[in-house]
Amino acid sequence: MAQSLKNIRAFAYDIDGVMTDGSVLAMPDGDILRIFNAKDSFGVRMASLHGYPVAVITGGRSESLIHRSLMCGVPKEDVYLNSRNKVRDFKHFCNKYGLSPDEVMYIGDDIPDVAVIRAAGIGVAREAADLVSPYPGGRGCVRHAIEEVLKARGDWTFDVDKYEKRF
Repeated sequence: MAQSLKNIRAFAYDIDGVMTDGSVLAMPDGDILRIFNAKDSFGVRMASLHGYPVAVITGGRSESLIHRSLMCGVPKEDVYLNSRNKVRDFKHFCNKYGLSPDEVMYIGDDIPDVAVIRAAGIGVAREAADLVSPYPGGRGCVRHAIEEVLKARGDWTFDVDKYEKRF
């Protein structure tokens, strides 16, 4: 597994059940509220800070997902909302950055994610994946996965000046 982690050059993940615990609060105006874990968000910022391309591939449609992703360093054009064919969106992301799918870690949690988990170099989930996180969605699983890769590649370092300028 350590060698596989060193081959990862980018990250992609779902939102509901991955960056959140899967719970949603439906608002009267039709928007959906979600709770994100700050440690997961920091893990995404660390990947972004070290130049790793990051994509969000989600069936969610809320504009708030774009805003949250931007706060984590994910470019707007790499946030795939309302994704109904996650493999197609995953391949688009890979092609955009000249990546082979086996150079990307994908973190998912449900049936629509299975095909992407299988297509990615390392698939991460709670069960039946290449890397099984000890943390549930919305409670550190994204941070754990990203940290494992960055540590394996020698990139788990924090430059406060660079961080302050970027975020």
